[in-house]
Amino acid sequence: MNAKTAATVSAHPYDAEALTHLSDRLLSLEKAQRMAQFFGLLADTNRLRILSLLAERELCVGDIALALGMSESAVSHQLRILKTMRLVSFRRQGRHVFYQLLDQHIFALYQSVAEHLDEEDEP
Repeated sequence: MNAKTAATVSAHPYDAEALTHLSDRLLSLEKAQRMAQFFGLLADTNRLRILSLLAERELCVGDIALALGMSESAVSHQLRILKTMRLVSFRRQGRHVFYQLLDQHIFALYQSVAEHLDEEDEP
């Protein structure tokens, strides 16, 4: 830190107690890295479209593939990634595998982002 920066910082009034409280609540580096990986996973159009379908109802791979115009193989690959990150769960019924969002947290996250983006589109 140079002398000018030090003078600026020291001249700035701050609340030591509030900063201590914030420091206690600061996201750990490890958790921040895990969250970045999680959000990076969602930075894929096809995965988001799959989640949008599963936010509506449980579906099998074939139905998802048909709805998205993708091959079943491509959908299965994306679902494996989503399953690895604990975003979806599945159940087998005969030869079919049905997928659904893992829990309410994933649905709430999806809904919150979708609603936020819809608000941006409003005048």
